[in-house]
Amino acid sequence: MNDSSPALSLARVSRRLSGRAIIEDLDLDLERGEVLGLLGINGAGKSTTLRMISGMLAPSSGTVKLGGEDLYENPQRARRDIGYLPEEPPLYGELDVEEYLTFCARLHGVAGAAISAAVEKAIERCELGEMRHRLTSLLSKGFRQRVGLAQAIVHEPALIVLDEPASGLDPIQALRLRELVRTLGQDHAVVLSTHVLSDVLACCDRVAILHQGRLRHSAVLAEIAADSALRVHIERDVDKDAWLRMPMVASAQVIDSRRWRIGLKPGASTGELARAVNDSGFGLLELRADSNALEETFVRIAGHGSIGAAA
Repeated sequence: MNDSSPALSLARVSRRLSGRAIIEDLDLDLERGEVLGLLGINGAGKSTTLRMISGMLAPSSGTVKLGGEDLYENPQRARRDIGYLPEEPPLYGELDVEEYLTFCARLHGVAGAAISAAVEKAIERCELGEMRHRLTSLLSKGFRQRVGLAQAIVHEPALIVLDEPASGLDPIQALRLRELVRTLGQDHAVVLSTHVLSDVLACCDRVAILHQGRLRHSAVLAEIAADSALRVHIERDVDKDAWLRMPMVASAQVIDSRRWRIGLKPGASTGELARAVNDSGFGLLELRADSNALEETFVRIAGHGSIGAAA
């Protein structure tokens, strides 16, 4: 892998089925340490894009590169650097959590004594210690998603691909998952597919909107935040000074003790704010643009009534 190349690069990527373009001329770059939110309504091409990025589906034309290497020319080497969580985690119900993650580590090329250490790290990061000896078939939806995420990171991939990871989770489970994705985004390149705009604002550094198989909009979330304040809902009562001590916060206006209107300094991102809120122990429940700038862009591109559509 070439450290000077983007963690992920798509150039003129297309996928056709029976002569019809599912994805057409898609260009994307993603660096290590970035989280990209991929938005689009049902049929926009998100799942097809994720499958091509993860090595599950070859493009009809164009190139997919990981660290400068063509994924489909060097599939075995490149796939060791990908962690993929589909919408339904690929679990084996007859295995317990530790057995399953050990199997996945071997499958991804982890060998020898490194397997045990890799499994332990994944269990710790995904907070699965109490479930390590429980059969995966007996886990709740939230823990199934955590195990699915653990198998995607057990081999320390450069690129993590997540397809609707918060789907079906209750608010607390979704909160914990967002916190974990933000943490992973500090050391990995992450592509997150979701139709929940608050997830993008809470987790992502950049956003890309797909519609009818084409990339219609791409933006850095810090640029969106610079044009509008953010609405933040937290679990704890805090005062204004607690917000102003955060280096990325320019202003803080109370709505009630747990809901705030926060203005960011130029160049600061929503992801930085979300991480600071998490590190401070405030308990982030919701983070969204006060002006709904991202939602307005999504509706304008994809059409009214599409925001809640399945991906």
